[in-house]
Amino acid sequence: MPFGSYDKAENKANKAFELYENGKETEALLELEEAIEINPSNSSWHFNKALVLDAKAKFDEAISEYEIALQLNPNDLEILNSLAIDYTRTGQYDLAIATFEQIQALDPNFEACYCNRIITYTEMGHHDLAEQMFYLAQQINPDCALCYYNIGNSLFARGQYNKAIRCWLRTAELEPAHPEINYRTAQAYWSDGDGDESRVHACEHFLEELRINPGSVDVIFDFGLFLLEAGDIESAKEKFNRILELTPDSAVALFYLGEIAFNSTDYERAVQLFNQAQQKDNTLTGPRYRLAQYGLMRGKKDEAGSYLVSELRASPEDADTWVSMGSMFLVIGDLDYATHCLLRAVDIDSANADGYYYLALVSAIKGRFEDAAEFFAHTLDIRPQDVWALRDSALVYLTMSRLDEAAKRTKKALALAGDDPQLKALNRRVRLLQAAEQIRDFLCRFKPRFISYLVSRFTHRA
Repeated sequence: MPFGSYDKAENKANKAFELYENGKETEALLELEEAIEINPSNSSWHFNKALVLDAKAKFDEAISEYEIALQLNPNDLEILNSLAIDYTRTGQYDLAIATFEQIQALDPNFEACYCNRIITYTEMGHHDLAEQMFYLAQQINPDCALCYYNIGNSLFARGQYNKAIRCWLRTAELEPAHPEINYRTAQAYWSDGDGDESRVHACEHFLEELRINPGSVDVIFDFGLFLLEAGDIESAKEKFNRILELTPDSAVALFYLGEIAFNSTDYERAVQLFNQAQQKDNTLTGPRYRLAQYGLMRGKKDEAGSYLVSELRASPEDADTWVSMGSMFLVIGDLDYATHCLLRAVDIDSANADGYYYLALVSAIKGRFEDAAEFFAHTLDIRPQDVWALRDSALVYLTMSRLDEAAKRTKKALALAGDDPQLKALNRRVRLLQAAEQIRDFLCRFKPRFISYLVSRFTHRA
């Protein structure tokens, strides 16, 4: 290649680096592409192009560039490490693990191949292996802030919030400017939920994160939810309004402002906000659900049904939402949709007692009493002291003339809520029917003898 062309390519690569450092990623990418077009055999430029693509979250394209760089420089540990990270980002976990193991074989003291493998194993759910990687990395570098951060994520995923907090506080100690470290610590204190002290610490770390990164919509949103849960409604409202200042098209901020208005019985304002939210994002779950509730409150079943059917298309991921929708369809009288929602709920959460309870009610209304009895049995397996399920299952067994089962459930319900007049009336009815059944059984048992006696008396007289 002529010296002039080489010099031109080198200048473009250097310019790309300056642009990248100044946050001008698109311009940097163009300069690198031109440099690579002149000299496609420079592995460093392919590597740098991949780094820029990573910064733009174009991970699949970055992988292609890392692979080209690796062909040109097969044993470069930094290229291999970056490639393995992007394999993890794109869910290609087997390739990620194989690449990290290749690094380990080339240089067992390359700490990053253990540190970053913690993330891969965490995302795969292999938390024991994640811990193993943490301890291997510690032997090489006991003060790696990223290692503590990564193992903290593994602990958080397992619900071990106090341990996660300790790891993230250690990260902050080693690297105070670590991205979002206060945010993650706030989430852990919030999730721990261990009294007022945890809430105070969560609030402190949310505020600290916002001092460092005041424009982070994710942090503001989570802080708003935290404040809403803590009962600080006005502060939560301020946070959601702040999100709308930063991103006016935020459907979720509009939705939660609607939630605040709805729970404050300002229904007119709530309806306005819910409608705005679904106009901004018609895939968002929640607004139509609330509008359906409002329709039912006003007795407009057709309107509520239309909103609920629209909400079905959004496919909520929360089992309790499906149960609530199923119960609303039950009120409307659409048993098929009610069944669909409730089956979806127990499919998401097989231990959802309310899902089975409402399925039992739907089955009973349809006259499928065996199914109803089975669903009530599932409810009581999960929630043995559910008085309503005991009472309603007793009614189903009574309808099926299975008086012993009805009596057993009525007796247990009375023991839990003895002053309930409906239960007392049900108990009297069951006992009367049991007595009548015993009398009937007695008469049936002695009826043949009685007839024989009459026949013999008649014959004797004749």
